[in-house]
Amino acid sequence: MPEVIFIVELPDGATKECYSPSSVVRRYFAAGEEMPVAEFLRRSRTALAEASERVRAKFGFGCSSAAAQLSEIEHWSRRYTHDAVIRIVSI
Repeated sequence: MPEVIFIVELPDGATKECYSPSSVVRRYFAAGEEMPVAEFLRRSRTALAEASERVRAKFGFGCSSAAAQLSEIEHWSRRYTHDAVIRIVSI
């Protein structure tokens, strides 16, 4: 299963490296794309849940790394308003 690292630029200019156990995240994000924090959270929840389910289908258990990544995204996104902009630097 191809892992994907995607880098996001936060509203304050900081960057974060994010992990997905599956390339399915490429259906939800594209390099250079900008979106409000609320949209990024929605897509992250959907993409990482789908990625975890792909792991479950292949190995019989969900991906704890996908769950941990989502938890981390939810944690640092609380610092920003829902309409602040996040940019996908690379994927």
